[in-house]
Amino acid sequence: MTTVAIFGGTGYAGGAIADEAVNRGLSVISISRHPGSEARPGVDARQGNVHDATLVEQIAGEADVIVVSIRHASGEDGAALIDALPALAASVAKHGKRLGWVGGAASLYVAEGGPRLLDTPEFPDMFKDEAGSAANVLEALRADTTGVDWFFVSPAAGFGSYNPGVPTGAYRVGGDLLLTDADGKSEISGADFALAFVDEITSPAHHRTRFTVAY
Repeated sequence: MTTVAIFGGTGYAGGAIADEAVNRGLSVISISRHPGSEARPGVDARQGNVHDATLVEQIAGEADVIVVSIRHASGEDGAALIDALPALAASVAKHGKRLGWVGGAASLYVAEGGPRLLDTPEFPDMFKDEAGSAANVLEALRADTTGVDWFFVSPAAGFGSYNPGVPTGAYRVGGDLLLTDADGKSEISGADFALAFVDEITSPAHHRTRFTVAY
């Protein structure tokens, strides 16, 4: 049985991925700073954080796929998610496992050749720090020298707890270009994003690359 470990498994995206993975019969470990009293059925909930190199090494040895679904900007302790990447990539590569990363839409191009969504005049200033941090993680993964088998999934622009949507059981896959529907909207529900993410876990098709999913 495939074991999936999710750093940030109690969050919006991480929780949806955990639910989908459990529904597929996968073994799921959820690691978070505050697991809470209401654990998801079928999920092995543990306390910890991705900046703990000893824990990361343990999880990399235990799970087949290690997923990171955490805010990219600096947290309360001042640690940015990108700071955890070197030790994480090294451990996952050492054990020959896969590294899955929940990214953002801002690093996607709005047209062939650019600009990125992040660099458009309409992009809200209040989200630039978080979005820029996620884009920096993508670039760091692309520059990785450990050889770790990573995949980075960018959701549609209208993705988040503020817009949960409804499950459709369908999605489109793209590369570095923002996907939009016939009305110009770029959206995907939490459940369908998780569907796409777990599809990649069970049937790997993207290696050391980013892809995006949307309707």
